[in-house]
Amino acid sequence: RSPYAVAKMYAYWITVNYREAYGMFACNGILFNHESPVRGETFVTRKITRAASKIALGLQAKLYLGNLDAKRDWGHAKDYVRMMWMILQADEPEDWVIATGKTTAVRDFVRMAFAYVGIELEFKGKGIDEVGYIKSIDQARMQTLSLDGKHLTAGTPVVAVDKRYFRPTEVDMLLGNPAKAEQKLGWKREYRLEELVNDMMASDLKLMQKDLYLKEGGYKIMSYFE
Repeated sequence: RSPYAVAKMYAYWITVNYREAYGMFACNGILFNHESPVRGETFVTRKITRAASKIALGLQAKLYLGNLDAKRDWGHAKDYVRMMWMILQADEPEDWVIATGKTTAVRDFVRMAFAYVGIELEFKGKGIDEVGYIKSIDQARMQTLSLDGKHLTAGTPVVAVDKRYFRPTEVDMLLGNPAKAEQKLGWKREYRLEELVNDMMASDLKLMQKDLYLKEGGYKIMSYFE
């Protein structure tokens, strides 16, 4: 449902053709969404973790997203890169699906990101009118992360839907089946989604603290989203 996906289909079949025509050890790794702290900031997962970190530090007021109901099969890039290596060690060249076998809504990814910094969210409304409010703040968690948090209050809207971020040809749900990789190659995931989110949040919180330092020093911080 996108130019990217169409190009992936070409890549898949040209690989199959070269393998069958010339006997090359050529494999397709069909990787579902894999994330890490170095994910580009325009991807929704990194946009979320950067924004949650900024909001916790007082550098940003609100996070704007598109379809909160979209569901994705998210895994940690570390697990997926390990599987890439395993594919190339197989006795025969084959095609493999690399996924977690679990799907999660964007809304729940947002909840996990804010929970890392001690903010519990509550969502109200539907569709483009849905808004995420601060339900409660865990001050002990804030202190553990050396966060001030004085600018945060319960009831404050921090997540909103913007129709400009909806895709013209949206895929509502992505879910992969990694059974073949698990059974034939013995691949097992080492990271749960919560651990992935925490990994990304820890990295972005440290990164945004540098921005806070610069802002307090009189420098203006610009980003793609401003």
